[in-house]
Amino acid sequence: MHPSRHRLILLAATTAATVVAGTVGTVVASAAAVGCRVDYQITNQWQGGFGANVTVTNLGDPINGWALTWSYAAGQQVTQAWNTAVTQSGAQVTARNVDHNVAIATNGSASFGFNGSWTGSNPVPSSFALNGTPCTGAPPTDEPTTPPPTTPPPTTPPPTTPPPTTPPPTTPPPSAGRVQMEDLDRGLVSVRSGSGNLVSWRLLGTETSGVEFNLYRGSTRVNASPIAGATNYLDSGAAAGSAYTVRAVVGGAEQAASAPALQFANGYLDVPLQVPAGGTTPSGESYSYSANDASVGDLNGDGSYEIVLKWDPSNAKDNSQSGYTGNVYVDAYTLTGSRLWRIDLGRNIRAGAHYTQFQVYDYDGDGRAEVAMKTADGTRSGTGQLIGSSSADYRNSSGYVLSGPEYLTMFNGQTGAIASTVTYDPPRGTVSSWGDSYGNRVDRFLAGTAYLDGQRPSLIMARGYYTRAVIAAWDFRNGTLTKRWTFDSNSSGNGAAAGQGNHQLSVADVDGDGRQEIVYGAATIDDNGRLLHSTGNGHGDALHVGDLDPGRTGLEVFKVDEDGSKPSSYFADARTGQVLWSTPASGDNGRGVSADIWAGSAGAESWSSAASGLANTRGQNVGRKPSSANFLAWWDGDPVRELLDATRIDKYGTGGETRLLDGSGVASNNGTKSTPALSGDILGDWREEVIWRTTDSRALRIYSTPTPTSVRIYTLMHDPQYRVAVAWQNTAYNQPPHPGFFIGNAMGAPPTPDIHLR
Repeated sequence: MHPSRHRLILLAATTAATVVAGTVGTVVASAAAVGCRVDYQITNQWQGGFGANVTVTNLGDPINGWALTWSYAAGQQVTQAWNTAVTQSGAQVTARNVDHNVAIATNGSASFGFNGSWTGSNPVPSSFALNGTPCTGAPPTDEPTTPPPTTPPPTTPPPTTPPPTTPPPTTPPPSAGRVQMEDLDRGLVSVRSGSGNLVSWRLLGTETSGVEFNLYRGSTRVNASPIAGATNYLDSGAAAGSAYTVRAVVGGAEQAASAPALQFANGYLDVPLQVPAGGTTPSGESYSYSANDASVGDLNGDGSYEIVLKWDPSNAKDNSQSGYTGNVYVDAYTLTGSRLWRIDLGRNIRAGAHYTQFQVYDYDGDGRAEVAMKTADGTRSGTGQLIGSSSADYRNSSGYVLSGPEYLTMFNGQTGAIASTVTYDPPRGTVSSWGDSYGNRVDRFLAGTAYLDGQRPSLIMARGYYTRAVIAAWDFRNGTLTKRWTFDSNSSGNGAAAGQGNHQLSVADVDGDGRQEIVYGAATIDDNGRLLHSTGNGHGDALHVGDLDPGRTGLEVFKVDEDGSKPSSYFADARTGQVLWSTPASGDNGRGVSADIWAGSAGAESWSSAASGLANTRGQNVGRKPSSANFLAWWDGDPVRELLDATRIDKYGTGGETRLLDGSGVASNNGTKSTPALSGDILGDWREEVIWRTTDSRALRIYSTPTPTSVRIYTLMHDPQYRVAVAWQNTAYNQPPHPGFFIGNAMGAPPTPDIHLR
């Protein structure tokens, strides 16, 4: 437990002790019978301020609308609150429900949090009242509204048929981990490093620390004894182009050889591309194509990744811009450059960063990844199948597509054929209901993948974030897309999510229940499609979710905001939404990053465009702000992360950055966002590759680190949070992936993932 976290369960209202640093207050229960209980938890304290979480449990009849009142004895003042509306008059504080937690059933609860100011002592409130009723923790003494049964309830009868001896086929056997993940090969790579080759490979998430390895150059073993540490080896003096394989050693027995290593003779591997032919719009504008965002998945089930790539025309548009665009194409390539298929989304899908978000993942658990995206009349699959009408043209004179049917299609990843097509949810409806009438906000789409049941992945497709926000969760089972749930900020109880979305989303198990949530900007949607919490700080361009402060339990969120009346950035508890620290309002804060980039302070450092300096996990300025606020990559040999921006990788230092990589002959994507096609742990050991397009888009150039490491971590693609982050990385304003555990200076042993491989 964090050393400054205190917890107090209030059962009555007679005696209170003062809470100061390092002590816990207690309240003595009275004998009076009432209908509510309050759990008041001081989560952290700092000079002049403190944070608290409060949970009120209703022990009486259901209520619809509530107000919790208490008094402070030492002049404490509530300064900021979330999941509640707080007013204070002198010592008297009243916390009222917001729309998403208005009802509390019998034995149900509502939670909220706040930050406050204080000087001197910080005594715990001596009493609480819910809708005027004192909370002592005892149920009401009234007669029950439902009479007891006149006969005792029967015991559970024995089943009429014996239970199955094996679980159903959709559930992994009990001995296996819960979460379905990819059955990957070793991902062996050889990167030229000085006068030798750095050879690295995957340690799988299902392997114990006892697994060792032997590395072979041709038929010659290069290591004197099995490699028990980090899964890399610098073969000094070896010729460029040497052929390598690796073999696991388990219990002293050598296993089968891996596939041969991919050769990065110049520090990179080029994957040849087939550039689509350009064209001319109805207004006579010519356009050409550039490779844009990419993703990876094992499309054919062989244990290695293929690349799925989106092609953008040169006249792609932001939603705020009018004009026709060329068609969007999506290709699949092997790492050797063989094109597997090409999907043409057709004239009724507009081109731009906010329109086509594609997801690549094995949704049905057959060992081969599918590809999902929004489609329309005129879309043609990788095998030439047509969706809807080939002659339909719903573009208006401004180039927008604001009418006509909308579809969601799951494509076979190996062939590009249509596997399942359904009506897109959330639907367009009335254009103006999304915030404007000309077509900007109605077509702001986000997409992701999440383990909503804790076992198998679901597809997330969303629409809107400036005003209304709608998120739909889909399952792909037995060849068919079926809807799991839809969340709509217009629905009762969900209003706190309106206007809270980002130009991206994140997915993480924020509440530690084994199921992932959707972090939709300032609002978080629980795995069941219900609003978990909202900070109310509004829309922004970037957020990061991870174990950013390993000194605290659980995950944290760092987010930047556009609203000039709200904090320009904030650092919050991902489970509750409690803001732990924030920076002053300063208008549109367009960039922000959080990661452990400097060993000089514990945990992650956070910085943004609008705030000066580099903040530690407590919001204190600990030094110089980095020269970029964009992407991240684990690149060198230590677990501290590096800065990735445009076509370079830099090592942060207190006096300036050190250049580690300058991409040669490559270009970044998405204009001033300057993002790679993809970055993540695609190959080799746990460190991350970076994929950029060449300047002529005739290849994707994959860079992998030439630096040895002594840090042994299983492939990050077997961490569920990191793997789905690579899947959603291409969504709108691309952001780097974070795992569900801390990687950085003084890190502990990574947790063993609860996974099974398909």
